[in-house]
Amino acid sequence: MSAPAYKTEIAEHELKVSPAAAEQLKALLESIEDDIAGVRIFVSGGGCGGMAYGMTYAESVNENDKVLSGEGFKIMVDPVALGYLQGSDIDFVDNGMSKSFVFNNVFKTVGGSGGCSGCGSGGGGCGTGY
Repeated sequence: MSAPAYKTEIAEHELKVSPAAAEQLKALLESIEDDIAGVRIFVSGGGCGGMAYGMTYAESVNENDKVLSGEGFKIMVDPVALGYLQGSDIDFVDNGMSKSFVFNNVFKTVGGSGGCSGCGSGGGGCGTGY
């Protein structure tokens, strides 16, 4: 069975993933026992700081999603969220006690806080403590 035509790949100029972030995404997805298709990146209205973004596990790819695939991971982003993330770079930073995904150049044209909520039910940051 061929892949559905609606899955559109994300171009490198739209969103990039560092090797460290790719490695961490792969490890996160391998650690989940549920049937997870990948990680969804979303954007939501923020408070004083403007827009905020987050990551969550996704069970499936939605019809309008754009997809960034790498070795062992898949990222899904809807077209509206991708508009806010245009040109961003996803990195993973380990500063000893603090481990988190970092979105560089996020919202460079529309402003925003760069605040992030994490994958899974653990809440807090985009770290790996869940």
